[in-house]
Amino acid sequence: MQKETKPWYASWFDTPFYHILYQDRDEKEAVFLINNLLSHLKLHPPAEILDLACGKGRHSRYLNMLGYDVTGVDLSKQSIDYAKQYENDLLRFEVHDKLQLYPKQFDAVFNLFTSFGYFESPKDNLQVIKNIKASLKPDGYGVIDFMNAHKVKQNLVEKEIKKVDGIEFHLNRYVKDNIIFKDIRFNFSNKEYHYTERVNAFELDDFKSYFDKASIELLNVFGDFNLSTFDYKHSNRLLLIFK
Repeated sequence: MQKETKPWYASWFDTPFYHILYQDRDEKEAVFLINNLLSHLKLHPPAEILDLACGKGRHSRYLNMLGYDVTGVDLSKQSIDYAKQYENDLLRFEVHDKLQLYPKQFDAVFNLFTSFGYFESPKDNLQVIKNIKASLKPDGYGVIDFMNAHKVKQNLVEKEIKKVDGIEFHLNRYVKDNIIFKDIRFNFSNKEYHYTERVNAFELDDFKSYFDKASIELLNVFGDFNLSTFDYKHSNRLLLIFK
C-alpha cells in the first residue's frame, strides 16, 4: 500500500465521502449565525468578507445573497470546483492554503465551523492566526467559530455508526495528547476506506495565548450562535471576535 503523504485534512476533505458523511449540516443554523454576526459587527453591504476554509461555500453564498462582496477560499479543489458554479461579480472562490497569506485585506475574515486547529505544529496554528490578522483592514474584524473543547471531551461519544446514502460509517472518537481524534471506517464498492480526523482541543486560554503572540485584541467571547455568554462547562461553541 502506498503511504499517504498528504496531511489528513487535504486527503479527507477532498473526497466525496466527506461531503456524504456531513451532508446533514443545518443550513438554517448557518444562516442564523451569519445574521447574528453581521448584526453584532454592524457590518453592512457591500463590505468585503473573506470566508476562510469555506468548503462548498454555504456561508459565502448566503453572505453574497445579502449583498456582501465575498471571497471564499479552501484547500479542497473538489469543494472549490463545486462552489465556482455560484460565482458572480461579488462572489468568487479560490483554492488557497490558509498557511499562506491571502494577498488582499477585508472588512472581516470568517473562519467557521471548527476549521481551525488541524495542524500538529503550534507554529503553523499561530501562522493562521497571524494571516487572519494581516488580512484585516485597519477597522476589520476576525471571527473564529470553534468547538467548546472542554464540553466535547466531557461528552465524547466514543463509538457511533451512521448510515448515509447506503454507506455505513463506523466512527471511533478518542482523545490523546489533548487532540480529539475521529477514526472513520467504511466500505464502498467492496473497498475498505479509513480516514482519521484530528483537531487540537484548544480552549479559551490557548486562543488567548495565540492572540497575544499575534498582537490581536480579543473583543468578544460567545458560547453559541445566539451570541450568549461563554460558559466552558455548558456552551456548545467557542465563538471569538477580535481585531
